[in-house]
Amino acid sequence: MHRLRTTVARLWPLTSAQPAQSLAQSRLSALEGDIRTFQPVRSLNASVAAEPFLNGTSSNYVEELYYAWLEDPRNVHKSWDIFFRNANAGAPPGAAYQSPPPLSAPSDGVTSIQALVGARPNVEKLVKDHLAVQSLIRAYQVRGHHIAKLDPLGISCVDFDDAPCTVGFQNVGLYGLAESDLDKVFRLPTNTYIGGNESALPLREIIRRLEMAYCQHIGVEFMFINDMEQCQWIRQKFETPGIMQFSLEEKRTLLGRMIRSTRFEEFLQRKWSSEKRFGLEGCESLIPALKTIIDKSSQCGVESVILGMPHRGRLNVLANVIRKDLDQIFCQFDSKLEAADEGSGDVKYHLGMYHKRMNRVSDRYISLSLMANPSHLEAVDPVVQGKTKAEQFYSGDTEGKRVMSILLHGDAAFAGQGIVYETFHLSDLPSYTTHGTIHVVVNNQIGFTTDPRMARSSPYPTDVARVVNAPIFHVNADDPEAVIFVCNIAAEWRNTFHKDIVVDL
Repeated sequence: MHRLRTTVARLWPLTSAQPAQSLAQSRLSALEGDIRTFQPVRSLNASVAAEPFLNGTSSNYVEELYYAWLEDPRNVHKSWDIFFRNANAGAPPGAAYQSPPPLSAPSDGVTSIQALVGARPNVEKLVKDHLAVQSLIRAYQVRGHHIAKLDPLGISCVDFDDAPCTVGFQNVGLYGLAESDLDKVFRLPTNTYIGGNESALPLREIIRRLEMAYCQHIGVEFMFINDMEQCQWIRQKFETPGIMQFSLEEKRTLLGRMIRSTRFEEFLQRKWSSEKRFGLEGCESLIPALKTIIDKSSQCGVESVILGMPHRGRLNVLANVIRKDLDQIFCQFDSKLEAADEGSGDVKYHLGMYHKRMNRVSDRYISLSLMANPSHLEAVDPVVQGKTKAEQFYSGDTEGKRVMSILLHGDAAFAGQGIVYETFHLSDLPSYTTHGTIHVVVNNQIGFTTDPRMARSSPYPTDVARVVNAPIFHVNADDPEAVIFVCNIAAEWRNTFHKDIVVDL
């Protein structure tokens, strides 16, 4: 090969007019004198001017490639493999090399490079816009509840430290998007279900669906949860298009329960207007909410439900959820109507009740137990957990699939009483867990006589539940269908993950 280089260098000045035969003879004699002999031997039968890369500068490189190719053709690029094969097969110089097919077929190579350089900014903007859309979707998931229509009275004292709103059509500029981008189609990320069966939507439709999912009468707090599976589960329940649909039968059932709840309160107000009633005024949807939770849990296999609650709404729950006889309730309002047998002597707002009845939705028997609460509002919380744990223990229910607890709270007591925080921290302890409790906060936006701004430091009364990664569903109590939808999801959550969850009415 050394002599080949010498010969090539010597013959380089010759013109292409030199007879091809003499060149072939000289190259062949040089190859024959080489110490190393390789088969097959390349045959050259034309001027080296047709192979301009065989000059003194690059011949070393070609020689190394040739040795490597002789050992294994896969050691060199496919184009060199073709060149060496063709040359050894007797192809004339200049014909052994075959250029690979171009990626595209532009008329000019320079033009294609310029086109690629010109397209790069467009590609960067496309990527940037898609990232902005993902940030916008996440902003709705995190902050959508800030602007949800949760307050039926319009007096909400929720204060987010004057944090600017970062969602809505008018705020797309915060993410680098413009109003002209509203009609552009964007591919949806995997951490959202707003597309349903579609993988791409116009930005205007993306925002509209996010507004429907997170900014109407339901506010969802869940993005602080560490478990990705749980977050995805909640997203699917609230973001899937058209998921909040009710059959005619479900609407009739809801109407009947709302009528029972409101008529009971109206009757007590009319008959005993001067008596303490601790009524549910404004939160009458609590009754269909509790009944929905019980119905859904019964369908999931729950056989016993233990409830604990303060005074507000207790008589309505006893009458319409536990099914205590109305004559027994009314007797306690008038001493003349009291039953002849001796009772406990306690007032009507402290007493509990146990009742076993058929659940008409699941066609299964279910036991309902409302714990007596003679003392401070939230003092019953650990008592309910203890009774639930005892029933689970003695019935062999190690996973909490047959026995569950429901705790009702007032908004001020939920935020202000330390026993709530202590009870939450029992929820996942191996020796104390009851495998998930559904907390329902009857939020009338005032704690007895105290404005919330003077009673707590957190925006919501339910923020204490965040310490155990419990999802929090805020819902406008004047929208019974939204209340029922949320309570169905709460019961499913408890049955699926066996962890605490909070519904804020």
